Amino acid sequence: MLSRIIRNAVTGGTCALSVLMPAPRAYHPPPIKHVFIIVLENQSFETTFGADTQIPYLADSMTKAGAFLRQYYGTGHLSLDNYITMISGLAPNPATQADCGRYVEFVETGMAAGGQPIGLGCVYPAHVQTIANQLSARHLKWRAYMEDMGNDPTREARTCGHAVIGQRDATERATPTDQYAAKHNPFVYFHSIIDDTVSCQRNVVPLTALGADLSSARRTPSYSFISPSLCHDGHDRPCKSGEPGGLVSANEFLSHWVPIITHSPAFRDGGLLIVTFDEAASADASACCNEPSGPNTNLPGAHGPGGGRIGAVLMSPFIKPGTVSDVPYNHYSMLRSVEDLFSLEHLGYAGEKGLASFGPDIYRKTRAGR
Repeated sequence: MLSRIIRNAVTGGTCALSVLMPAPRAYHPPPIKHVFIIVLENQSFETTFGADTQIPYLADSMTKAGAFLRQYYGTGHLSLDNYITMISGLAPNPATQADCGRYVEFVETGMAAGGQPIGLGCVYPAHVQTIANQLSARHLKWRAYMEDMGNDPTREARTCGHAVIGQRDATERATPTDQYAAKHNPFVYFHSIIDDTVSCQRNVVPLTALGADLSSARRTPSYSFISPSLCHDGHDRPCKSGEPGGLVSANEFLSHWVPIITHSPAFRDGGLLIVTFDEAASADASACCNEPSGPNTNLPGAHGPGGGRIGAVLMSPFIKPGTVSDVPYNHYSMLRSVEDLFSLEHLGYAGEKGLASFGPDIYRKTRAGR
């Protein structure tokens, strides 16, 4: 019977041939329950992962224990536009490209394709959604852990810390006792988050809360976004506190916190840790993945199409140690990948056709055959 179908297809029965060619199976990511994201600052791939690296815990220990994404790119310059992209899929506008030294409203004049608001400013209107809003709608817990937030209550509150609308952002510069930077806390740039005061204060918290939250899988959020201080994320060198800063202090931060995360019950029971940078050094404004420019600026990278090559490292029980991927990814890809894990719609440019999600180049097959 099968040979007759094949013979008919070859001699003119073209529809029979299509019956014999099954559609490709859609890829399903592994059943990850808890995602942890740590974002470091302003380092190009060659500096971080080169032979003379000053962050060997990431470049050596973590790459050997997880997956090394060698073609991972930032999406903009300076900092804030990258962080905004990671949680909302929004492209830069000139204010976020300049790190919003003044905490002003985003004045929207319309909407463009890809869920992109047209306009200028920093704090997006309440209708603009983030992955935090998506998770809350599904009754899944999320938290943003911000190192040093609230250390100096004259600068910012201990929870949901941000400037007054229209005022200068006092966290643009570190002090010896408070090295929190709001520009590294994208959640406070959305009215959909800060207008719900109770939720924002409950979910945007100091890093000191993370240890207790990791004590049980039930207590650990489904989504944890971790921003080290300006000293420990590699941004400042030397630090106002007297620490060396740069990648040296970032290395110490990772070597302390990563084992705490990876030994937690939540991580062992289906966790994923992502460590990357916001952007490359300013000279590198390269891009990947057909990154769109968006409606508000021609060059997301200020002087080029993107935020440069930065690399990323992923660890999970579903990742084979020593995995290396050269599939191109960027911050939109990361957002899309996390949304896929929780069966969420794709926000903004995370929904661009052809954009890759983390796939079988990174994850090993599960026992369920996924």
